[in-house]
Amino acid sequence: MKKIILLGVVALVFLSPVFSQIAGISTERLTRLDDFVLSEVAKGNIPGAVTLIIKDGQVVQHKALGFKDAVAKLPMEKDDLFYIQSMTKPIITVAFMMLYEEGKFLLSDPVSKYIPEFKKVRVIKNREDGISGETDSLQSEMTISQLLSHTSGLTHGLGADKFEKEFMANYFFKLYPDIQGRVSKISSFPLYGQPGKQWRYSAGPDILSALIEKFSGLSTDEFLRTRVFKPLNMNQTFYNVPDADLNKIVKVHTKGEKISLSANQPPKQGVKLWSGVNALYSSAKDYSNFCQMLLNGGSFNGKQLLSRKTIELMTANHSADMFIRPGEGFGYGFAVVTDVAATRFPGSEGLFYWEGAYNTHFFIDPKEKLIAILMTQEANFSWEYHGRLRQLVYQAFMD
Repeated sequence: MKKIILLGVVALVFLSPVFSQIAGISTERLTRLDDFVLSEVAKGNIPGAVTLIIKDGQVVQHKALGFKDAVAKLPMEKDDLFYIQSMTKPIITVAFMMLYEEGKFLLSDPVSKYIPEFKKVRVIKNREDGISGETDSLQSEMTISQLLSHTSGLTHGLGADKFEKEFMANYFFKLYPDIQGRVSKISSFPLYGQPGKQWRYSAGPDILSALIEKFSGLSTDEFLRTRVFKPLNMNQTFYNVPDADLNKIVKVHTKGEKISLSANQPPKQGVKLWSGVNALYSSAKDYSNFCQMLLNGGSFNGKQLLSRKTIELMTANHSADMFIRPGEGFGYGFAVVTDVAATRFPGSEGLFYWEGAYNTHFFIDPKEKLIAILMTQEANFSWEYHGRLRQLVYQAFMD
């Protein structure tokens, strides 16, 4: 009888599947994320992507799939560079909050305290009248906190009404000598709405960039390079790509009957306007260092960029119930999950994230000590990629 039982145990050992896992994540189940990326490549929706998953400080997955140039069939590589568009905003926000920790300003300060032109800003009455339409006076001045949380009354020019279209054309598609000149221009437009009365994605981080220069005495470019990128070993993050790294740039693509290169590629060199809204290039690995610092409570490799309490403040909900997605609010630089069930995606309360217009996506889950990044370059932004990243990373949990 004992012999039969022993043989049965041995049979179970040999017949049971052996699952590979890192930090409680199944590497087999995580191939579903690869399958999704490859299916999007096959459909002509994206050229390719780099994914990077980190759990408990361990790299669980770092893959390059598809192409950096789908027309020339140049394969994607893990250290390739992406124009991260609005994933610039969290970096600018961190830099700005470093100056907050130095006591340079209060979050309750009116913006006009440091840029007097904002004292005279007014609010558009009818957005279909465009930027020259009739205006109302301010009920209250915009504050620095509202700039950070996109509740300042400013806009980004992404809407369909006449005001938004004219704002986009007259703000983003004009040439300025520097960020100070561009911010001076934004103060000449009416606001989209009264400060504090709505969440509206905005060009506010440009004003943060101008204030970084005012408070630090450095250009935003120099501040980022010396105070943020160097301590975080972000050696592949820049406004201007060095000659030696030009071959790492992933081309921006446009999907259609077949995927093609976008007619307008972002500038690679010669940039002198240090935008807070967009304009940085970065790699998935570099951006993961930035994320790891945030996950670590502000520290990275023994260097403290921010305090843990400041990051807690940044990742709290500062937009009440005005944010556009259910179960979420908006902090300083990030969207924040406040009710997992309402989001209809797996995650944790306190998860924070953002994305870029060319479909670069990341999220950080402090409760699970998890970082997830998916970067591609396709000009038709889709929030679906953020949702899919959440879906296909969390389904691989084994613990």
